[in-house]
Amino acid sequence: MAQTTGLKPPVLLIHGAFCGGWAFDAFRKPFEAAGHVCVAPNLRGHGADDPASAATGVSMADFADDVAALVRAQPSPPVLIGHSLGGLVAQMAAARAPVRALILLAPSAPWGVQGGSLEEAVSAVSLYALGPFWAQSIDPDYGLAARYSLDQMDKDARKAIFARMKPESGRALWETLNWWLDPFMTTSVARDKVAAPVLALAGEKDLIHPPATVRQTAERLGGKAKVMPGMSHWLLSEPGWETAANACLAWLAEEVALSAARA
Repeated sequence: MAQTTGLKPPVLLIHGAFCGGWAFDAFRKPFEAAGHVCVAPNLRGHGADDPASAATGVSMADFADDVAALVRAQPSPPVLIGHSLGGLVAQMAAARAPVRALILLAPSAPWGVQGGSLEEAVSAVSLYALGPFWAQSIDPDYGLAARYSLDQMDKDARKAIFARMKPESGRALWETLNWWLDPFMTTSVARDKVAAPVLALAGEKDLIHPPATVRQTAERLGGKAKVMPGMSHWLLSEPGWETAANACLAWLAEEVALSAARA
């Protein structure tokens, strides 16, 4: 890892559903080479040694509170990067604790943002086939992962990633996918609570969180959206990920420079 100058803000990388901090093993490297100290924690219940039931009953609010505590523990306000469901966790955490910048990679949308694709609608209702899934831990499904999340990866890479996946909190999935049924508005993120600049990246071919929905999420937070041509959902290491990481770094350098100029 490149030596930090002490001037670059730390970077916290928040993984998505069924994953762990390992999901950022590739994506973090350009940030470390640029001098950022990177931390990629496991969300509650997602550690390699956690039992399969560890995430049962965990709320998105629990994830956000944990990440917000980690944000406050940093020596200076960090850059918060979140992927997929972790992108929504990052939004919620940024409304709880001050961050230097917020980067969202194919993020799940906050409360009130309507999805616009058939796949989004299907994902919101398909889990009901499992019964009261909100009270369970949900096992990852290889067929779904291969078709919608890891669709740009070769077969060996897909299998390697899937082998590391963990069961996910059904409650967190319900709060995210069925937000309109949640009277507590758990995943609501008020624009005036996120003071940091926001960049949201979408894969052009992403069916889970397509560009139109990602743009809505960026607009909700007063941020910018950028579409990555030819890419899908796994922006972290599918072909083209280096371009996505460099786009984030370029935007971040510009925002840090603007912040310094205003100071």
